[in-house]
Amino acid sequence: MYRKLTALVLACLLLFAAGCGGNNGENQTDSAHQSRTDNAVPPQEPETPPTQPEDPPEPEQPDPRQEAIDALLSGMTLEEKVGQMFFVRCPDVQAAEKVSTYHLGGYLLFGRDFQTSTGDWLTAEAFTATIAAYQAAADIPLLIGVDEEGGTVARATRNPNLFAAKRQSPQAVYAQGGMEAVAADTRQVNQGLLSYGINVNFAPVADVSTHSGDFIYDRAFGQDAAATADYVSQAVAEMDAVGIGSVLKHFPGYGSNSDTHTGVAIDERPWETFVQSDFLPFQAGIDAGADCVLVSHNVVTCMDDTLPASLSPEVHRVLREELGFTGVVLTDDLAMDAVEAYAEDGSVAVLAVLAGNDMIVTTDFTTQIPRVIAAVADGTIDEELIDQAVGRVLGWKYDLGLLG
Repeated sequence: MYRKLTALVLACLLLFAAGCGGNNGENQTDSAHQSRTDNAVPPQEPETPPTQPEDPPEPEQPDPRQEAIDALLSGMTLEEKVGQMFFVRCPDVQAAEKVSTYHLGGYLLFGRDFQTSTGDWLTAEAFTATIAAYQAAADIPLLIGVDEEGGTVARATRNPNLFAAKRQSPQAVYAQGGMEAVAADTRQVNQGLLSYGINVNFAPVADVSTHSGDFIYDRAFGQDAAATADYVSQAVAEMDAVGIGSVLKHFPGYGSNSDTHTGVAIDERPWETFVQSDFLPFQAGIDAGADCVLVSHNVVTCMDDTLPASLSPEVHRVLREELGFTGVVLTDDLAMDAVEAYAEDGSVAVLAVLAGNDMIVTTDFTTQIPRVIAAVADGTIDEELIDQAVGRVLGWKYDLGLLG
């Protein structure tokens, strides 16, 4: 009995020891797990590469053209600026002196300027010396222009000492050899003009005329709008390649109107006609890089039923905004009868400036220049308008290589 009791006690003790040992093992395992958990490295967020500093913006490169314009403009007096806006008919007396007196922007040459006082043709040497004298008198180099369209309007090529033959009209040249012949003729004639000191040719004629009875027909290309646009584009490209200034004329398109040298011409054609026809050669010339557009004296009623195109702000808006022209805009000759009556006090050049012209073509510059200066002084013309116009004139001279 005693042995049985003793065995039973021993068994209980063994069971108790085993139970304690199991709890201790569990506690050790939990403690170890907790220790590993506490000491574990927390998961890392993916590293964001350091932000690289942005490269500083490239400094704007200086624009030599604009710098030259700004430098000249900033040092000019009002009288000098207004003078630059006048591309005038070359006077027959004291021409060199008047360049410096009125600070003129350019001289437009006519037939008499290729002759002596007795009517003989100037030699090449005498003509180039005369042009050089005009340039020597100028503070800012002059634009020297001529109407050398060919055919009925040919000033320089009539002089046999300068050219072998008078220039034929583009119509005639095209009939003989097509557009290739027209391009070659344009190149040859304009190279000759430039060699004698003429840096602007008032050409090509961009008017669309297919009827021989039209006043402008003999001076136009004589084809439809598409063919005329092709001619104008190629003529401008050839002139640009030579380095001579081009002038598209007579915006917004002469049509079948009468001669504005002798009176007012009223053009009552609808807007659609201009969009579908007359504007096309001008747009082609502008796209080809034409330097200048000359505005006619026609009253174009669909744009302005009151003022001639040359004096109309609306016509100039159309040229700038609808056709996108950014170059020099100039008037037809303001001494023509078609515009004489529009300025009650005779200040037709003031109206031309207010309309948006950059340059004034006139014979009467000795009267008109002082009137424009006075209009700026009394506030009729904002001097900022003058600065914008002169900036474009100087830009044209820069592009022709006259300012560098």
